[in-house]
Amino acid sequence: MDINQTDIEKFVYRTERMYQRWSDLLHGSVSLSPSKAEVLPQALMELGSASQTLQLATEELCQQNQELAEARNLLETERQRYKDLFDFAPDAYLVTDLDGKIQEANRACSEVFGISQQNLMGKLIVNFVTLDDRHKLRCQIAKLSKMEKIGEIIIFCKKREGGFFNAALTATSICNRQGIVTGLRWLIRDITEQQRIESTQQSCDLDLSKNRPLHKYCKREVVPLGNDIIWYVKSGIVKLSSLCEAGTEILLGLVREGMVFGASLTTQQIYQVTAISDVELVPVMQTEITASPALSHVILPKIKQRLQQTEYFLAIAGRLKVEDRFWNLLQYLKQDFGQHTPIGTRINIRFTHEELAGACCTTRVTITRLVQYFQQRKLISLDNRRHIIIHDDL
Repeated sequence: MDINQTDIEKFVYRTERMYQRWSDLLHGSVSLSPSKAEVLPQALMELGSASQTLQLATEELCQQNQELAEARNLLETERQRYKDLFDFAPDAYLVTDLDGKIQEANRACSEVFGISQQNLMGKLIVNFVTLDDRHKLRCQIAKLSKMEKIGEIIIFCKKREGGFFNAALTATSICNRQGIVTGLRWLIRDITEQQRIESTQQSCDLDLSKNRPLHKYCKREVVPLGNDIIWYVKSGIVKLSSLCEAGTEILLGLVREGMVFGASLTTQQIYQVTAISDVELVPVMQTEITASPALSHVILPKIKQRLQQTEYFLAIAGRLKVEDRFWNLLQYLKQDFGQHTPIGTRINIRFTHEELAGACCTTRVTITRLVQYFQQRKLISLDNRRHIIIHDDL
């Protein structure tokens, strides 16, 4: 039961009046008949003890009420702070029940859909999705209701005034203390502009081969670098390697279609580029890149790809066990050069054991032993053309 400050003040006042009357009786300030005077001392002592206990309880009650008021104010402040964070977040956030009915929505969500926050309440989230994508969204809601993890999904949403936009949706389940799912949280990002930029970049990629010579190299052929050239791989795969002091080849990178390489992107003195398959390369002069901001905008993300690949190779080389280095290399090749098959993911590049050893900083004999070991554990197998297949169910 809630007790406000006025109730407590009235209770304190009455307690003080009772205590004062008791004190007057105890000290003879009030006259009594002889019959009542005989039992008065004992009654006054009992009443005094009760009065003092009551006064202490009153003081404790006042203190507790003050602490509760402070705690309530603190909770209200925190609640308002998190509400402000929710409302003013740059991305659109929604909270729905298990049927997808909107219970909360922030301002960014209101802007994305072109409808006020108040009018969003009680609407079904599927109503803001085009008919073709509604089944996909309902499937995600069903999975989340069972606490199944889902990844980001891309759907086509519509606005109130009739416009459309591509949205990336991420959702999580809300659970109570018993672990039962009670609702869903949604993050909605308008990725229309991002997709437009990516589409523009892909168009620019195609333009890299326009008005420039096309150089073709056969499998196993060495590609000359050139000091002022950035090579763009239009098709095929090339291998970047170097030699250590012992003369052993070290794999530095694998450049596939859409990526770039060049002498200016390395500090290695001994740097060799070899075609792993038949390749088509387009030379882009560095002077062109410097003079054209649009061309720089296209080339820079491709250089970033090479840096990320280099970091991955460094992480592989840093593992202590050769077995771990080899397995992580296979996982990388599966991700970037894999092709799905009924029994697993086939790595489209056929490497020699010597090349795999160079990538893992070990010997050819060790790689041969590990290939056999992984085959025995049914982690990998080889097809009739000796391509490695990584079994996906393991």
